[in-house]
Parts: sequence; C-alpha cells; structure tokens
Amino acid sequence: MPHITRRQVLALLPAAGLLAVAAPARAAAGVDHARLLANTVAVFAGTPEVNARPEVAGKLAAILRTARQRLTAMDGAAEGELFAGLALGTDDVKLRQAFQYLYEIALATRTAGGELNDDATAQRRVIDGLVWLHERYYGDQSKGYYGNWHNWEIGISTHVSRTLALLADRLRAERPDLAATYIASMDAYLRNGENGDVDLDSRFHTGANLADITANRLLQGALTGDDARVAKAISDQATVFATIDPYDLQHGVTDGYYRDGSFIQHDSVAYTGSYGRILLTRVVQTLNMLKGATGGGSEDLPGVVYRWVADGFAPLIFEGWLMEIVKGRAVSRTGTGYADTAVIVEAVTDLAEHVEDPLALKKYVKFLPAANADGFVSPLSIARYAAIRADSAIPAADLNPPERCVAFNAMDRTVHRRPGYAFALARSSERISKYEYMSGENLMPWFQGDGAYYLYLAGEDQRQVFGVDYYTAVSPYRLAGVTAPVEERRTVPELYGRDWYENPGHPLNFTSSSESQNTYVYFPLAGNAFSGGATLGAYGAAGMVQSDDAAYTAKQAGILPDDFVAYRNARATKSWFMLDDEIVVLAADLSGQGGRAAVTTVDSRIADPGDAVALTGEGWHGGAWQAGGAAPRWLRYANATRGTAVGYAFLTRQPVEAGLETVTRSRRVVRASNPDTGVTKNVFTASIAHPATGDVSALAYALVPNATEDRLRGYARGPLTVLANDRHVQAIKHGTLGIVAANVFSEGPRHAERLLVDGPASVIVRYGERTVVALSDPTMKRDRVSVLLHGAPRRLASADEGVTVRRVPGGTLIQAATRHAYGRTFTATLR
Repeated sequence: MPHITRRQVLALLPAAGLLAVAAPARAAAGVDHARLLANTVAVFAGTPEVNARPEVAGKLAAILRTARQRLTAMDGAAEGELFAGLALGTDDVKLRQAFQYLYEIALATRTAGGELNDDATAQRRVIDGLVWLHERYYGDQSKGYYGNWHNWEIGISTHVSRTLALLADRLRAERPDLAATYIASMDAYLRNGENGDVDLDSRFHTGANLADITANRLLQGALTGDDARVAKAISDQATVFATIDPYDLQHGVTDGYYRDGSFIQHDSVAYTGSYGRILLTRVVQTLNMLKGATGGGSEDLPGVVYRWVADGFAPLIFEGWLMEIVKGRAVSRTGTGYADTAVIVEAVTDLAEHVEDPLALKKYVKFLPAANADGFVSPLSIARYAAIRADSAIPAADLNPPERCVAFNAMDRTVHRRPGYAFALARSSERISKYEYMSGENLMPWFQGDGAYYLYLAGEDQRQVFGVDYYTAVSPYRLAGVTAPVEERRTVPELYGRDWYENPGHPLNFTSSSESQNTYVYFPLAGNAFSGGATLGAYGAAGMVQSDDAAYTAKQAGILPDDFVAYRNARATKSWFMLDDEIVVLAADLSGQGGRAAVTTVDSRIADPGDAVALTGEGWHGGAWQAGGAAPRWLRYANATRGTAVGYAFLTRQPVEAGLETVTRSRRVVRASNPDTGVTKNVFTASIAHPATGDVSALAYALVPNATEDRLRGYARGPLTVLANDRHVQAIKHGTLGIVAANVFSEGPRHAERLLVDGPASVIVRYGERTVVALSDPTMKRDRVSVLLHGAPRRLASADEGVTVRRVPGGTLIQAATRHAYGRTFTATLR
C-alpha cells in the first residue's frame, strides 16, 4: 500500500483546510456553504432526476414508510414523551433514538418525489420536536452526558446536524436561532475534545470516530456560515488519510490504516470490518458533500481510499461475505457479512466518481454479488450502482488475483485465498488485543484471537455456516483452531452485575470508559511478541506463541483489585503454512497450565438440522475410523445438501474426538441486546485433548478444503513432511511445490532441512530453477534476520531493498534489514 504521511496529507488539503491549519482562528476563504448543504441534501435525500429512476423507488418507499411510522408514534406520545414508548430522561440510547426519529421525518420532507416532500407541517413538527428535546433533555449539560460517551459526542450530533442541514431553509425563515443553539450544545457535549472542538491528542477522536465528528462539524459550519469551523473540520478529517507509522505516531494515535492494509481502532483491535467500514463510508460521503464546495487540491486523497479498498477490504471479502476476523465485538450482531459488504459496495460505487481511473472499481462492483441497494444510504448511490450493473461495457473483475496470501501483520491477521476457498486467521500479541468485548456485546470472546480460523468454501451461503449463529451454536472454548484450557468462565455481566467492572475509587479508576477498562476488560492485549509471518507470492507462513492476556498478568502482579476476575490461558506454540490445496497446522508445547487439561479444536462447523451431513474417516492402519476408536489418519466432513466438504489429514498420530451434536441456544448468549431468537444447529467438532498430566504434546494436521476421500487417502504418500515441531522450530516441506517453510521462535541459529535460520524469524523458500527466499521478523523487534541456504552457492538475481546476499562457507547467506519494517516480508531471488 502506498505510504502517505501526515506532511503529505497537509499538502493535499483544499485551500480552506490549509488555511485553518495555519491560522485556525482566522476565517478561511473559498467555502461555498450553500453548495455544501445542497450536496448533503442530495447525498441523503437524492435529487428530482435521480429519484425519478425506477431503481430508487424502493428506497423512497422505505424513507416514506419510516417517516409515517415516526409521525404516528408522535401522535401517540403520552405526557412527557415525544414518541410513544420512548421514555426519556435516564436512557441515552432512547434520547439518541428520539433525535434519529426526527431526522427520519425530516429526510422524508426533503426527498423529491415523495409524498411528504416539502410538507411544511411535518417540518414544523420536527422543528418543534428539536425545541422540545433541547428544552427538556438536552440543553442542560449538567443533566446530560449519562451512559455512553459515543451517543453524546457522535450519535446525537450526527442526527441533529443532518436534520438541521435538511431543514436549513425553513429554519432560516422560522427559527434562525435554533442551529446556533444546538451547535453550542453539541460543542459543550464534545467533552473528550478541547474547548468544544476536536482534540487530535484525545484517544476518543481517532479513526472512524474522528471522521464522524468532523463530518458533523462540516455541516455545522455550513449552517452558520462559519468558514473556520468548516476548514478545521476538513483538516482534522484529513488526518485519517495518513498511513499510520508505528515508529512515528502522530498524536500517539495507533488507529487507522497501515502500510500492509491493516486497520486498527480502539488502539489495538483489528477492525476493518466495522469501524474501518464506517470510516470508509464517512470519508466517501465527505468527498461527495465537499464536491465543488471548496477549492481544489485534494485530488489524490481518493487515490488513498482506493488503496484502502484494494489492499484492505478486498482481501477480506469472499464471494460477497466480509470475514469475521476484523469485526471486533460486532461479530455478535445479527447483521450478516453480506450486509456488511453492501455498505462497502455503496462506498466503492461513490468512490468511483472521484478517482482518476474508475474502471477497476466499477469492475469490482460488478464482480461482487448483487447487493440489496434499497439498503444503501443514498439514492444517488443506488442510481450509480444500477448504472454500473447494467453497463455491458464493464466486465466483472475481482480486485484480488485468483490466488492471494495477505499478511496483515500490523493487526495480527492473515488471509489466504484460492478459487475454491478462503482461509482467515486471527492472532494476538503484545501489540494487538486478544478480543473485544464492550457494552454487552460479544459476551464470550476469550479465545477469538488465539489462532481462531475460519475456512470459507466457494458456493456456500456463509450465513448458514458463520456469522452470529456460529458464535451462538459453537462453544466459545471450541472455536476452530483454538487451544483452550478446560474450565468454565463467566461473562462480564455475570461477574459484576453490569456491562463493565466498576471501581472508581481504585488508583486505576475503573469506570465504563476509562483507559483501565479498555486495557483490562474491553480489549486486553496478549503478552507474546511473536505473532506474524512471511509471504512468498501466493503462499504464506504465520506463527504465534500463545500467552496470557494483560488482565491476568496484571492481576498476578498485584496491580488489579481483589474482586477483579482474570483468567489464566493455556499455552501453545503454533504455525500455519498456507499452500495451494491445504493449510498445514503445527502446534507444540501444548499445556492447560496450572494443573488443567486443555483441548485443541481442529475444526467446528455448523449446519442446519435438516442438512445431510456425513463424517467419514480412516485409521492409521486402514479400515474405517470410528468415534472413540483408533487415531484417524484422515477425517472428512461433508454436507451433501450444500455440496461442500472439508478434509483433515493428520500428520501425527493422536486420538481425535469428532462428532455431531444438535445445539439450540438463543442469540442473546453472545449479545445481550440481540433478539431472543433460538438458533438450532448441528455442530460438528473435531478436537484433540491434552491431559493435565503427562508429556507436553505436539500435533500436526492439514486442513483440506473441498477434499474427496481419495485425495485424503493420498496424503499417506506425501507430499507433506513435518521437518520440526517443538517450541523452538516448526517447519514443513511440500515436495511437489518445492517449498520449505519454517517459523523459528527461539533466539540463535536453528536448523530446518537445508536451512539455518537465525531466529526468531519466519522463512519460506521455494526451490527450483530459481530459488526464492522470503524472510520476516514476526516479533517486530529485530534489526535484521538471516537464513543460510546450505549447498552450492547461488548468485543473486533480484532482491528487495534492504536484502543482501553473499556466499559463505557451506552455502549462501541471505540477510534482510528488518528494523522498523513492522513484520514486512523481504524476498530475494537466487540462481
């Protein structure tokens, strides 16, 4: 991904933004406020020309239907209510909803072609509602700001700012004071800012949150003709375009996009699929709102967003499904990966209007499965999307090559893609959180960053095998790929009787949104440095040393209060080698710790109870495998109803517990606010037990997507060989591909086949007429890594910058300067 720095961002800003940076107190010239507001109305309500198109009819009907429901709720409101059933005064969510309902009515009154368009009565009801809410529940800041900060600084302000923009003409004529009154209150509620404005040093004003706040302030400035506010908002929002350099953090912010396509929010959570998606949407909306309203100079910023899409989002979308590994607590929500992708499709559709060469984006829009455009935010987007889909001159084309392996090492994620499947891996480290829990969402997340993986099969309806129902039906201790201790844990609400741990009197000041809450409850870091890997073309190697989280470590050190509950983790050293037909998994040094047993889950998959599911296998000495019998050489899980199958080829001999179980649970077990909907699934689980006593075990197996039984039988004859599998080195060889791959976890030189690797490091070598070597530092702490290839000396054909190759006694030494590379892979081609 091209690197854009803070300095370059400032150089790309419109003139108004530059002036605000140079002198924020001065009024900035060049802002057409009327155009900005008109653009905003067009974005959310459409235009007469666009709204006349048949493709937009469904969206217009939905806008009108919602507005009529809200007006009916106003008609039925009891004393002290603005909307029937929405009791106000103590619940910040309901107050936010009240402002949302007013916005939805206002939207219908500005939607050209709708029955409520320019309805003066409805608009006055909205204005009266704004006055009523301000007088009773919002205007007194001493009584407000209860509950979640996000509602007060972002949620309410978003609905209010948009409502004021939609009704700007009528407000100027009938209540010219109301916009200024509300803006003053919104500034007062911006308590994590500075003097009622954005504070780029605030941990709350980063990434998607910053984009939301600044988009609101753009509208507020346009409403009041405040050039300086608009200019400051532009310059503040522009900082989200800068690629995060972990070695030169600006304002201490780690939230944003990284060179390798990673996106982080909340300091340390892999979040492309939720906050990253929101940021993408918001910046594209801002580009639409500002079009023609400010001076030039921002032409290259859409190109930066294009790279977000190509390198950040596209690898994470498989056949229209946005993967689970980058959603934080949002994995527990009932929305689907297809709906998540539809939001991205809308943003990409609009982005094509701004980039210099839009064809690749339009091809990608055409390539993805058809989205439900009625769910788009903007009628303009619906019309543009329909035009792209209908244009026979635009061929469908993925932004991903057919074979791709992407190491998102900055957020401890790996995605491996082939035409028939995609494999997604979630890791954690001292840099990246083990999981995210917050606000009663993702109640049982404990092992989601401990090497949990997801195998997506081509042609599958992913709603049937993943999404919220996967987390509902599958035990949190049996997520695919996880090694977990044998114990029962309790959720945060079960432990403390609320959605967070409360202890404001403790020196760490535990309150709902305190830093200590984030560090030890919401998204704790792991304790290991080794998490990452290398890629060589479309092949990959990743490794991780499993550790305790920050909460358990702090509790053992006596830092946390006595009543704070922290859980000890199991131990494991793990590697994943991602090839063409299989993903090889090695695990060693496996222990439940503290006298506990542990279990490694090879896979967990769900199916509808009516699906024809079969489990077959073969023992190491031939004959059909039976549950509870001899160790299997291979197993095969097949869903004949859906035409899918996954094979498991075991490369070490150990008992495997595998079978099907019908499970019924409510979706509320994973998220308190989910509907109490019962989910019944047949759950397939294959797992390997590690007793509390006895030798520390090691295991090796291959996941084989779309495997037949004949293909699984073939693994007895190769091509896979486990070269090493302990806590120091894990390495494999694939004879057909000519690949040797190794993760070296210990310091110092370690052997793997014909390699001598100076660890810690991750290495992939592909032998052939030309030998290609890939190196990386998964700890992100080393100045250089090196590997010695034994045998006849080889000459350098080509190499990445920072790689040196020289002949030494016994072979060829390849060294890569990994200082400040943040896990990046370095390659050299030899002949």
